[in-house]
Amino acid sequence: MRTGGRPGRIDAARIIAGMAVVALTATACAGERVTGELQTVGDVAGLPVTHFESGLKDDAAKPDVQAEGATDAIEDRLALASIADVTDYWDEQMPEHFSESFEHVDKLMSYDPEGESQEVCGTNTRDMALNAFYCPPEDLVAWDRGVLLPLLREKFGDMAIAAVLAHEFGHAVQTRLGEKAGIDDSTSTIVKEQQADCFTGSYMRWIAEGKSKYFELSTSDGVNEVLGALFLIRDAPGAHANEQGAHGSGFDRTYAVQLGFEDGAKRCAEIDKAEIEQRITEVPFKNATDQAQKGQAPITAGTMVHVQRSLDQAFSATGVDAPKIVEDDGACEQGRSTPPVSYCSEANEVDIDLATLEKIGQPADQVGELTGKKSPDAGLGDFAVFSEVASRYVQGIQEGVGAPTEGGQAGLRTACLVGAWAKFANNPDSGSTLYLSPGDLDEAIAELLQPRSLLAADINGHRVANGFARIEALRNGYLEGSSVCTETYK
Repeated sequence: MRTGGRPGRIDAARIIAGMAVVALTATACAGERVTGELQTVGDVAGLPVTHFESGLKDDAAKPDVQAEGATDAIEDRLALASIADVTDYWDEQMPEHFSESFEHVDKLMSYDPEGESQEVCGTNTRDMALNAFYCPPEDLVAWDRGVLLPLLREKFGDMAIAAVLAHEFGHAVQTRLGEKAGIDDSTSTIVKEQQADCFTGSYMRWIAEGKSKYFELSTSDGVNEVLGALFLIRDAPGAHANEQGAHGSGFDRTYAVQLGFEDGAKRCAEIDKAEIEQRITEVPFKNATDQAQKGQAPITAGTMVHVQRSLDQAFSATGVDAPKIVEDDGACEQGRSTPPVSYCSEANEVDIDLATLEKIGQPADQVGELTGKKSPDAGLGDFAVFSEVASRYVQGIQEGVGAPTEGGQAGLRTACLVGAWAKFANNPDSGSTLYLSPGDLDEAIAELLQPRSLLAADINGHRVANGFARIEALRNGYLEGSSVCTETYK
């Protein structure tokens, strides 16, 4: 985020509309530190919320798939199973939704960028570390088994490999569909990438429904791991959606995956330039100073003054006494505590552990994450911290207007209100002295997917298990404002 004055403000009075006027009683003892219990809320796009280890089935047969260069390493075995599986998926989906059979991909290749040099699709494999791709001229899907796949599997599990290869098969599907997916030589990269992410989500839904012969996917941690893997391979802050090769921000990529999971492959093929221009959030830095600073503000007591002011402005029309952000140890003397940030109801304060938040707020090391050589000093970025603080601030707002503050719906409403605040801060006429930079929404999602995150947690710190629901709530608030928070999460 950045700091600086802007004129005007918005009316946040809608935040109380539709809220139940029942305040739930606190049950925590004096000084109790609450653990991150999971809340199961509703369903996941019509599927039950399930909890089990996702990945290759124990009884999965060996796939009848051959790939040049493939070894007996677990990453290649998972890749071949993924390809057999996603091929089964498209064998079913293409006739059902597009009235044509799926022409299987002609060539498959596994390579090690640190091994023997080879030419693939006009590029040397030594230059293709951390890559998986579809090459249209050769109708080839290739993957880096030496660096990328081991990294993804280590960080996110088996399903990360299936997700990345499903994305590449999405590009093969586009080539086959052509005008049925609005794809031609002039189609922008971002449209193709959003469609491929969406196709990945539709395939993951198929697995979650139990239709795969090879994989099983839980709708809680399993889906969250898929989101985490695709989020990791996001564009760097400051990239522009119109650039050649743009894949989208993490905010945009997770949206596309969820769209496919919820609405299916046919909806994915409808993504076009007009839709992208309406909803895409990936924008460049506005000036050289912001680019040099990478949109990062230091996590200091002075910066927290701007956070306090911006939140107070955003929620002023509720008529509620604004919680005060207080620097201490991040815990409450009485009642529930959720360090390093706690809403202390008795004092109407948001107590923060500034030293811990400063570590979280250090700039992310995206290159290090991708190479497995992440800097020990790397964090998630400034907006990861500011959104955590905002999540506890809105506990006071919700309690003040008499809204329920415990349970899964309260957790989702919290994430939604944080998104609504981000929308407010991003409005040039809001008057906020803290405003968004490219990458800030991705930092919020990165924080949202952390096991310790409070962004989609109720007043007790109990977070919602469903990652789709968490991200959707934040996105709803950002795209539609505070009214959707009270209308949707009751």
